[in-house]
Amino acid sequence: MKHYKVVAAVIEHKGAILCTQKGEHNYPYLSYKYEFPGGKVERGERDEDALIREIDEELALCITVNRKIAVVNHQYPDFMITLTAFHCNSTSREVTLVEHLHAIWLPKEKLKTLAWAAADQPILQYL
Repeated sequence: MKHYKVVAAVIEHKGAILCTQKGEHNYPYLSYKYEFPGGKVERGERDEDALIREIDEELALCITVNRKIAVVNHQYPDFMITLTAFHCNSTSREVTLVEHLHAIWLPKEKLKTLAWAAADQPILQYL
């Protein structure tokens, strides 16, 4: 079974957190679920550098990586991921959706109202 090392950004701007929604996915259990944006870490790449690169590529958003929040190991039916989440800040809420269907900025107390991807759900308890 494939195992991916991925990073996720919990991006905060003026008290709100960025939540991004996946579109239709090869794995139906991930379709239309919300996630903290991020992506795969390339070989030899530092987690923080991967996060900055992925957020720039997927959202055209400049972030500052502050601190590690959590590491989540999650077994999906078809693959496993080790997801490292970082608290980040941005100077803007302006995003360009390249890979996501939707993006919304929400206060922390409203995050649990969204349908999250299973691997992202545990991160909510650290916020």
